[in-house]
Amino acid sequence: MMPAFVKERLVDIAAPVAVAILFLGAWEWVVRANEIAPYILPSPLLVAETLWTDGPSLLSSLWVTLRTTLAALAAATGLGLGLAVLLSQSRLVERSFYPYLVILQVTPVVSIAPLIIIWANDVFLSLLICAWIVAFFPVVANTTLGLNSTDPGLDDLFKLYRANRWQRLIHLRLPTAMPYFLAGVRISGGLALIGAVVAEFVAGSGGADSGLAFRILEAGYRLQIPRLFAALLLLSLTGVLIHVVLGLVARRILRGWHESELRGR
Repeated sequence: MMPAFVKERLVDIAAPVAVAILFLGAWEWVVRANEIAPYILPSPLLVAETLWTDGPSLLSSLWVTLRTTLAALAAATGLGLGLAVLLSQSRLVERSFYPYLVILQVTPVVSIAPLIIIWANDVFLSLLICAWIVAFFPVVANTTLGLNSTDPGLDDLFKLYRANRWQRLIHLRLPTAMPYFLAGVRISGGLALIGAVVAEFVAGSGGADSGLAFRILEAGYRLQIPRLFAALLLLSLTGVLIHVVLGLVARRILRGWHESELRGR
């Protein structure tokens, strides 16, 4: 008899695959039945064929975009955690600086990207800054919330045993904030990819080191719609892969001690 958790895993895999097969089959049928031109809506088979033939060049551009994404995610994770720790040390500091972080987050990066490109005077650095601006806020917000969610009773217990502020931070507040921090990193992973693509759109830098966003623009200008869809598919798969990998990392860290993993959710 198959264990219950194995059945759940199979359902988690089979259900999305079934939906994808039905969707792609309907898409293929609509294109063929209505004889839609490839420059308007290519069929899934044509997109797969284009991805196979143009794969090397698209993967090369994807690596450029992924390099910016990973660098921005690393910067957002490190700086976001440090800033959250700083904000959590004082209510006055948090109230003084947090509104400006919100302003920076809600300001569309498209509107300030041209200034960043001019000031940075370096393509990669400007793309990195734009992607970081998009990605860092979830880490700061979630981690700050986690640091401020420490059980007051445990905090009083640490004070009773004469633990100083640094000891309470390391042994109590940071472990409490770890699930919040990891959730923020998972959100930031997708946002870093979005920020990198948006920055590449604004920069419009071509050449051998151009990112996948430029390939999308190029395909659109030339009406190479199957190539455009292939590039979009690569971006989507990359975003899913980043989310899955970060989820596995979070599960690995929390497994065995946090209630969310102990309950098997």
